[in-house]
Amino acid sequence: MPPNTLISSKDLISYRKEMACHILLFALLALASSRVMASDPSQLQDCCVADLKSPADDFFFSGLDMPGNTSNQLGSKVTQVNVNQIAGLNTLGISLARIDYAPYGLNPPHTHPRATEILTVLEGTLYVGFVTSNTNNGNLLFTKMLKKGDVFVFPEGLIHFQFNYGPTPAVAVAALSSQNPGVITIANAVFGSNPPISDAVLAKAFQVGKDTIKYLQAQFWVDNN
Repeated sequence: MPPNTLISSKDLISYRKEMACHILLFALLALASSRVMASDPSQLQDCCVADLKSPADDFFFSGLDMPGNTSNQLGSKVTQVNVNQIAGLNTLGISLARIDYAPYGLNPPHTHPRATEILTVLEGTLYVGFVTSNTNNGNLLFTKMLKKGDVFVFPEGLIHFQFNYGPTPAVAVAALSSQNPGVITIANAVFGSNPPISDAVLAKAFQVGKDTIKYLQAQFWVDNN
């Protein structure tokens, strides 16, 4: 509208309605754009490995059909297939893991700080679950009993676990949304750190005596990865 132009109240109302329509349109476009931007980012190239003349082996891994050694205190073994095993996974944002469980074996509570995990049971029966982050309703636990062919998702960064309830071995394969998802096993990190976390800190955090903390810190914390 040109400056210094006299307009009637009727025209002013019409002008305001038109501006309101434009604002609403811009808001809808912004919402639509945000939904598009929520998708995975596109890669800048097909692949990215250090050697531009990389052999095909940089995109290859063999042996995921072989059972992992579950003869440890946890009764489980995780065989990782991430960028450390396949250099060609660099920048691709995905990785795999095979998890073997002895009868009543446990993949203990842990987190993946950089990945969501989707787990598929290949053999046996697994009790699985994850805990939400702090909410007004506390930390909510979601669990499910899985059988062969069942799939379960563990959201990124949340504490989760798998336990073989059956008297026979179990096997699962996990896909993760990172080339290097990382893993933090809760008990190992809290009670098996080097150097140890102060027993005064842990005693207050867990509301137990220092003797209990010292006992836990003296245990051998198994790494099943």
